[in-house]
Amino acid sequence: MAGKMTHIAVQASILTILLALHNLPTVISDETTPIPADKSQIDGWLKANVKPYSERKSGGSLDPALVTAENGVEVIRVRKDGSGDFMTVTDAVKSIPAGNTKRTIVWIGGGEYHEKITIERTKPFITFYGSPNSMPKLTHAGTASQYGTLNSATVAAESDYFTAVNIIFVNSAPKPDGKRKGAQAVAMRITGDKAAFYNCKFIGFQDTLCDDRGTHFFKDCYIEGTVDFIFGNGKSIYLNTELHLVAGKGLAVITAQARETNGADSGYSFVHCTITGSGDTYLGRAWKDRARVVFAYTNMGMLVNRAGWSDDFHTERDKTVYYGEYKCMGPGASQAGRVHYAKKLSDAEAIPFLSLGFIHGATWLLPPHKL
Repeated sequence: MAGKMTHIAVQASILTILLALHNLPTVISDETTPIPADKSQIDGWLKANVKPYSERKSGGSLDPALVTAENGVEVIRVRKDGSGDFMTVTDAVKSIPAGNTKRTIVWIGGGEYHEKITIERTKPFITFYGSPNSMPKLTHAGTASQYGTLNSATVAAESDYFTAVNIIFVNSAPKPDGKRKGAQAVAMRITGDKAAFYNCKFIGFQDTLCDDRGTHFFKDCYIEGTVDFIFGNGKSIYLNTELHLVAGKGLAVITAQARETNGADSGYSFVHCTITGSGDTYLGRAWKDRARVVFAYTNMGMLVNRAGWSDDFHTERDKTVYYGEYKCMGPGASQAGRVHYAKKLSDAEAIPFLSLGFIHGATWLLPPHKL
């Protein structure tokens, strides 16, 4: 009798578990599947792990505020010739109310827009969208001497859930010559959380892209600069992105990541990227005590300095920075001559940097809208 009761109890427990599983929300975005080692499989991986909103709106996996926003998409158009809703991007952004709760796509026609644009924190859920065949160029020549480094940005996205698709961000200030103070100039500053960039270009010299704060995702992008041209305290994945150095024979540094404490949840992960151009190039310098940067499956050209990384003349930071490389290739990826504090990552050490879990992407990352 006791055995029969135990069997019934087990069956009841199994039924309870099955019912509970049946009522769980369907998660249609996987944070755990690692980015494949084969570069040709990236698009398939993204398609399988980042499903469109139409397949996820009722699954319970997305941020509730994002679900509300995506349920009410609005498109406004900017054209230089006056045939759109606005002639400038600035006016289009101004038309979006503070406290915005719906996805607002600012479709930008081809051409060059000389504007300095700020998307205030009170205006989330904004997308800048251009045509891949005629990518709009947003450009300004602000410098640190004029505005301060952070505020020199041509475009500053301070709000959450910002997205850019097929946009060129440019700071056209002259290349720093080492003599002019405050010559660094930012093309794009992203301070808001949960931002995505698809097929975008960021062009400048020193401090091109301020990856300032928050979680971000970059795919199929192009970033050009000289020194510290990706900097800040963001936590970001850069996937299939070209990092192009224009330093000539001078010193070049790709990253200046700004993590300062062990508890800070930030860092940069470059996966299947390509390093091109010219300059005596370092993968990163220890701008702050606990900078965290990883390069995985990245093709590194001859321009990468054999040392790979710089402690910025702060030898005490050799023990606190986290600089890792994993299965990179090309002449610049040779470990011969690397600084002693650079890590050649094992499979287990690399895994946290190779999935959407690094940026908690299951709750917010969506593929680009189709217009």
